[in-house]
Amino acid sequence: MIEYDDLENKMILKLVYYGPAMSGKTTNLLRLHDIVAIEGRGDLMMLDTKDDRTIFFDLLPFFFIAPGGLRIKVKVYTVPGQIRHDATRKAVLARADGIAFIADSQLSETTNNFESFGALEKNLAFVGIDIEKIPLVIQFNKRDMKDIVPEDEVLRLWEQAGIPVIMASALNGSGVLETFRCLAERTYDYIDSRYGLKEKHQVTKEMFINELTGQVA
Repeated sequence: MIEYDDLENKMILKLVYYGPAMSGKTTNLLRLHDIVAIEGRGDLMMLDTKDDRTIFFDLLPFFFIAPGGLRIKVKVYTVPGQIRHDATRKAVLARADGIAFIADSQLSETTNNFESFGALEKNLAFVGIDIEKIPLVIQFNKRDMKDIVPEDEVLRLWEQAGIPVIMASALNGSGVLETFRCLAERTYDYIDSRYGLKEKHQVTKEMFINELTGQVA
């Protein structure tokens, strides 16, 4: 649910990394935080409660001022993967504008991936978000591991849903920026169709993506 204030001419976007426990959500954010140049993002923040942890950072710590005057800020979050932290996951998903689902490529985690994706659909519905409409990408992480699901099988199972699938190894950084760029592109298309980023605010997709990913270390 995009936070858009027409009177103050500002927009704050919230992107969330979701997936089963230990699939690499935190590693993705840590790598992304390192890849984006210092002047292009804020400090990494961790919210610890009793026995879980939510990690986030402001990708654009200051508002990006579009040619039409619109001020845009982007926040990136991850959620705890354990089922017992479902309430926290719902809270983080509230008002999300885009989702990166981080799946574990290991054969032993296949069931966990499907159960977690099912939980994502239910939790989005709980906070009033339609999974069919929200920008969504899937990353199959840990491609550097042994005993993983073959890529052709991954694509056969997931791409039929019309969702982009990206292979990655967040541990070494491969696929991290590609996943975020794909999510940013889909998010742009979604908000442009609703708020006229290009026509009303003179924000092209190229400009939007460059602001989020163009300055890399």
